[in-house]
Amino acid sequence: MSIHLTEKSAAVLRDAMEQEPQPPEFVRFGIKAGGCSGFTYTIDFTNQQTRHDLVYHTQGVNLLVDKKSYLYVRGTTICYSHDLNNKGFLFSNPLAKGACGCRTSFVVDLETLTQPPTPTWMA
Repeated sequence: MSIHLTEKSAAVLRDAMEQEPQPPEFVRFGIKAGGCSGFTYTIDFTNQQTRHDLVYHTQGVNLLVDKKSYLYVRGTTICYSHDLNNKGFLFSNPLAKGACGCRTSFVVDLETLTQPPTPTWMA
C-alpha cells in the first residue's frame, strides 16, 4: 500500500515548492500525536531524507513518509479542495476509524494496525 496525491493536491504542493527561496526536493507527510481525535496529519517541505523514510513518487512529487507514520497512513490519498467552506488538504485514510471536524485530526482502530494489509489480489 502506498500514499497517493491527487492531481489537484500535487499541483498545489508543486506550486508552493516553487515559491520557496530554495525549492525543496521532498514533501514530508506524516502524523503527530494531538488534535481532537488523537493524531494530526502533517505536511512539510524538506531536503533531508533519512534511513527511516519511505519514498513515493506520485503525480510528479517526491513524497517522504517515515516508517512510524506509515503504520497509521498506509493507503491514504491526499486530496485538495478549493471549496469555500472546506478549502485545504483532505485525507482519505482507510485506517482512520473516525475524524474530527477540523479534517486533520483522526483516530485509528489499534486492532486494524496490528493486522497485516490484505494483498490486492485477495481484495
